[in-house]
Amino acid sequence: MRGGMGGAGGMGLIIIGMSEVTNRRNIAGTSPFEPIIGFSRAVRIGNVVHVSGTGPVGSEDESAAEQTRVVLGLIGRALQQAGARFEDVVRTRMFIAHVEDWEEIGRAHGEVFGTIRPAATMVVAALLNPKWKVEIEAEAVILGSRD
Repeated sequence: MRGGMGGAGGMGLIIIGMSEVTNRRNIAGTSPFEPIIGFSRAVRIGNVVHVSGTGPVGSEDESAAEQTRVVLGLIGRALQQAGARFEDVVRTRMFIAHVEDWEEIGRAHGEVFGTIRPAATMVVAALLNPKWKVEIEAEAVILGSRD
């Protein structure tokens, strides 16, 4: 079911009925915050995978680079559960607690994405756990017939 509503300046709202959103799959992770906040580690709809902001749970006392590697490992597992891989990632967002850690985090990000080169953003922000130095979210588009 599709419908439209005219708005100011010619902008409109498209309403898509739930029957058109098929094959939604929620992928659970290990975060203790998932049931409290109400989120999934990742959600796959069709061939698109959205990975939630992922923090370095359990590695709070590690360096910024090691926390980044831990986070990317968690993201890699979520992608795999969704039928995707790092090569399918088209966008990452890195939220960093301290601007001075940007290069260390960026280099660790580059260990995984150096040749894949997704669109990426780094934002300095307060994170959920004050010991976290980085939190990363990712989006992937799966091409081909992989599930």
